[in-house]
Amino acid sequence: MHHLLLFVILVVLLVFLARVAYSIIWVPWVIARHFREQGIRGPSYRPIKGNTDEIRGMYAEVQSRPMALCHDILERVCPFYHKWSRMYGKTVLYWHGSDPRLVLSDPDMIKEILLKTGDWFERIDPNPSAKRFFGEGILVLKRDKWAVHRAIANQAFKIERVKCWIPQIIDSTKTMFYKWEDENKGVDEFEIEVSKDLHDLTSDIISKVAFGSNYEEGKGIFDLLEQHYHLVSLASRSVYLPGFRFLPTKKNRERKRLEKKTSESIQVLINDNYKAEQNSENLLSLLMSSHKFIKNETQKLSMVEIVDDCKNFYMAGKETSANSLSWALLLLGINQEWQSKAREEVLSVLGPNTSPTSEALNDLKLVNLILQETLRLYPNPGTLVRQASKRVQLRNIDIPVGTQLYLSITTAHHDPKLWGEDALEFNPMRFVEPRKHLAPYFPFGLGPNYCVGQNLALFEMKIVLVMVLQRYSFVVSPTYAHGPMLLMTVTPQYGMQIVFRRL
Repeated sequence: MHHLLLFVILVVLLVFLARVAYSIIWVPWVIARHFREQGIRGPSYRPIKGNTDEIRGMYAEVQSRPMALCHDILERVCPFYHKWSRMYGKTVLYWHGSDPRLVLSDPDMIKEILLKTGDWFERIDPNPSAKRFFGEGILVLKRDKWAVHRAIANQAFKIERVKCWIPQIIDSTKTMFYKWEDENKGVDEFEIEVSKDLHDLTSDIISKVAFGSNYEEGKGIFDLLEQHYHLVSLASRSVYLPGFRFLPTKKNRERKRLEKKTSESIQVLINDNYKAEQNSENLLSLLMSSHKFIKNETQKLSMVEIVDDCKNFYMAGKETSANSLSWALLLLGINQEWQSKAREEVLSVLGPNTSPTSEALNDLKLVNLILQETLRLYPNPGTLVRQASKRVQLRNIDIPVGTQLYLSITTAHHDPKLWGEDALEFNPMRFVEPRKHLAPYFPFGLGPNYCVGQNLALFEMKIVLVMVLQRYSFVVSPTYAHGPMLLMTVTPQYGMQIVFRRL
């Protein structure tokens, strides 16, 4: 009996080892050979971790010091592709753990992948540590569940509704200006680290449009989400080892605490909102409402889904607008002639004291061109990741099911073959003529998964930039250190120091 038990244990152990060897050695070898036969190469595969340690080291290296003040940011935003594309060619195979990833920068391929997301391709699942933040929210859902959340979000963020939020955006922006003025009384010129203040501003705006009269309580919730978001960013670049989330590490305990406290706080606001503001136009009320879809089928989100969508909208809404505004101020601070032209347009349409309206924003053509060029040079989704949900032929590449596709948006936005020899220069006029080739521009993604909050983001950016131009002239501070860094969006690593002068 004793010998039989040992034999069974040995067999089980051998089967386990065989399965591990198959998944982390044999399958990667077969996939690497498959792509090598198509002329696609990359760094050598290392069992379990793949190339993640090399990539982490490259990020640490480029983030250890500022770069020259220019817009050739690929080396900082995606250092491994910057290096490996020069060694292996434009399409590179690397390994995120034992998962194969193809890095693609061809704009036509990127366009096809984004347009066919939900058909040939899908989002990858976040690892369990990151899943604590995203939960069952719109940023990670797929197929039918995603379709329901997306349909509700489309109604919540339609342009007519966003226009109703313009007064809240203006009030929050004025509050930021009051803070600047209080801190700099008696001086005509002062320096502000605008990145932090713009993040506070967009948090305030999202709080108001999400929670209505309860926005002060909402700001407290977003402070919790900010802490959780930082931990998510760290987890997203690591290979997840099965069962790791159950270990009582300091970060795991903190993730669990933040998740619990945030969910409880949002649920309290949901209950308050339900009692007091059932007919409100704030985002939370819209998410709580029942919605009719095809064949008059009524759908309503659960409490857990509403909580998770609130967290997802916060992360996306706060980061995109704040960072894009930071880069816009940098670009106008460097390019004084464009700043002067933009201010002339703003003052001719609105004058120095009139608050922006939706009609006036439509007349500000140059401001719109400046924001488009900002989003080209410093794209919010510096990269996107998708996964092949079936075996597909993408142009001349045969891609096995499960292959992850790392889309280098930054490379496509900076390609001189597509944008001209001045591709790395700030030139808003390149957007005056209708683009003959839509493929290389993905400021809010493309296809069914394009950013649902882009209407709100664009209104925020235009209004804040217009109100800054009405009140101040500005230059980039000599203390500014240039450090574009990819977290979940392209963010200034060392902040954004701008010197303002009252007009």
